[in-house]
Amino acid sequence: MNVRKVSVICPVFNEEKFIEACIVSIIEQDYPQDMMEILFVDGRSTDKTREIIERYMKQYPFIKLIDNPERIVPYALNRGLEAAKGEVIMRLDGHCTYPTNYISELVRYLYQLNADNVGGVWNTQPAKDTPVCQAIAQASSHPFGVGGSMHKIGASKIIETDTVPFGCYKREVFEKTGPFDTDLVRNQDDEFNGRLQNLGGKIYLIPQVIINYTARDTLCKMRKMYYQYGLYKPLVNKKLGAPATVRQFFPLVFLLGLIFGGIASIFSPYILHAFTTFLMLYLFIGIVVGSMSAIRMHQPLLALLMPYVFFNIHMSYGIGYLVGIFNVLCHRSCEVKPNR
Repeated sequence: MNVRKVSVICPVFNEEKFIEACIVSIIEQDYPQDMMEILFVDGRSTDKTREIIERYMKQYPFIKLIDNPERIVPYALNRGLEAAKGEVIMRLDGHCTYPTNYISELVRYLYQLNADNVGGVWNTQPAKDTPVCQAIAQASSHPFGVGGSMHKIGASKIIETDTVPFGCYKREVFEKTGPFDTDLVRNQDDEFNGRLQNLGGKIYLIPQVIINYTARDTLCKMRKMYYQYGLYKPLVNKKLGAPATVRQFFPLVFLLGLIFGGIASIFSPYILHAFTTFLMLYLFIGIVVGSMSAIRMHQPLLALLMPYVFFNIHMSYGIGYLVGIFNVLCHRSCEVKPNR
């Protein structure tokens, strides 16, 4: 295989807890360092993120730091694209670490499959060794929590899919699609990949390439993240002209079912019975899944925590989606600050 110049773009903002491990995992790649450039695009971090990156820049000239005054991801990605010199464009995330063959494997499959974008699978890890953090990580990588997102729940073989985490692209892809959409604080990858597919592009998930992704460390941060995912999804759908997947509607349907089912239950004992049965089934599934995780991880509290985390994921996403629909219908912009 020809060794191709790879430009890695990594948006960062206040990542001092994670950025050093991320950098080390990149430095340890088996890909030739003289054929890589690592572009960290920083949203003017207020912690030690820039200081850590600059320390590694002195020793590794292929690491560069770019300023991102807008402080949100799509601007960072577009600034990285403008500066990138590689034949292959790869996006990484400072919240993750990567196996030593990450770059080489994705570049190999990108050309072997004649793909336009390829990516790996998340191994979602708890931010801390506490029951709450374990519950967040487990719920965020279970089908009951996130539906059929194959890059989160895993796959047994290489499959064509609608999106992958971060992405490894041929540079000419951006000549066809244009840059990332700066209206989208969240879900910019989904919109870009949807745009790519609408132009006939092929996206593949490579399951043997594993990304160690650190989940949010508090329920508050997790709720905010899923709220933002839901908030921007209707705008993505509007820009693409159609929803990319059916699974995105489930949290909204769940939320509306709770609202209207609860109201209707006041007036009809039959509806009350159906509504109560639905809630008990939801709770039962959550407890069963939580109990299985509790047994596997030897952490009894997961049996009770995971149903609560599932509920938070679904409600946060559903509320965000509902607000997002309102914003699209009323032509309102989504004002959300950068979030890690």
